[in-house]
Amino acid sequence: MSAFDASSKRPSGPPHSTARVLLFLRANSDAVNAVIASFFGWMLDAFDFFVLVFVLGKAAHEFQVSLSKITLAITITLVFRPVGAVIFGLAADRYGRRRPMMVNLVFFSVMEVLSGFAPNFTSFMVCRAIFGIGMGGVWGVGSAILMEKVAPRWRGLFSGLLQQGYPSGYLLAACCFRFLPASWSWRSLFFIGGLPALLAVFVRYRVKESDIWQQGGQRHWGDMGRAIFRNWKMLLYLTLLMTVMNIASHGTQDLYPSFLEQQRHLTKTQVADIVILCNIGAILGGIAFGLFSDRRGRRYGMVLAFILAAVLIPLWSSGPTTGLLALGGFLMQFMVQGAWGIIPAHINELSPDAVRGFLPGFAYQCGVLLAANAAHFEAEFAKQGSYSTAMALVALTVFIVGTIVIASGPERRSAIFGAHPVAASSQH
Repeated sequence: MSAFDASSKRPSGPPHSTARVLLFLRANSDAVNAVIASFFGWMLDAFDFFVLVFVLGKAAHEFQVSLSKITLAITITLVFRPVGAVIFGLAADRYGRRRPMMVNLVFFSVMEVLSGFAPNFTSFMVCRAIFGIGMGGVWGVGSAILMEKVAPRWRGLFSGLLQQGYPSGYLLAACCFRFLPASWSWRSLFFIGGLPALLAVFVRYRVKESDIWQQGGQRHWGDMGRAIFRNWKMLLYLTLLMTVMNIASHGTQDLYPSFLEQQRHLTKTQVADIVILCNIGAILGGIAFGLFSDRRGRRYGMVLAFILAAVLIPLWSSGPTTGLLALGGFLMQFMVQGAWGIIPAHINELSPDAVRGFLPGFAYQCGVLLAANAAHFEAEFAKQGSYSTAMALVALTVFIVGTIVIASGPERRSAIFGAHPVAASSQH
């Protein structure tokens, strides 16, 4: 029986009583622990990435480099994420999900702390590159073990929950920066970023290995290589899909604070409040559309989210008042990250058991890499007109292209993992 499908274990008592909930959670403790480990792993990984965003100026001043040069630390992290997806993804298919997950948590936490100790710009860049390897491995391994443990009918819901670990990490980083004592060094945020290593202890003692991997995981490198080669078409499709998804995300998020501050002339406090509201919308949208996709389908949910996002472009980019702009930002991220919330379930269902640790994570990180210059392109475009025009045209274009890519692709909603070792590329 699949986890979170306790139809034969339903305790007696009032249907919504606290006791009933506790008994249900106890009966499905392994799946609950997998949800906790995967969500917090991705959230804390995002936290470790975003702390740099808040201290760019201070780091540049201490290392005596320009602000534009220190931002290369963000770029180099993104560039090395696919490397981590390969290393930890293949390890997850070869050695199981748990051990690579534990190693990965400790690895990126250590590199985060070492970033805080970096004595100069060169060593800091090296640390951020190696941190990128660790960051690139978290999502693929975490999504694989989570999707293999929850029942097919609940994958969309927990897919949305997992994916919203990313904006949750952003919020956590913002809160830590907001309340960091003025007397503390900017390096303190990186030291706090070492805490995710403790999550490895939780995984070690509370999360069991995936039954799906134990039943049919590839145990030899040659077999894994052949499985990847058999599904090269699916890998290309997932990479295209994830490139579009990343452009949609970065294109609607990255320059929005600059647009609010420079074109709409809002105060920093107003900008921060709207960004926080946008992230709340992202979290709610991811969970809502993930659950919706369990009922109506993955592609239908993602296409609907993009169509609604396209309708919201005028409000999001040209709202006449600050209140309407804030509403537009909230709704835009509700839709864009709503589509994103379906991604973990969708691309894990499209991936065969033999390479589920590698294929989704690698495609995801390749999409990140290919979309890394989206914000830069948008900023250059804005120089020819305005931020609102640039953002609106980029958003509309990517929503149209994304709708076509999603609608024309395959879907295997609620696929039974481990039951049919058929190449995913043949499933439509």
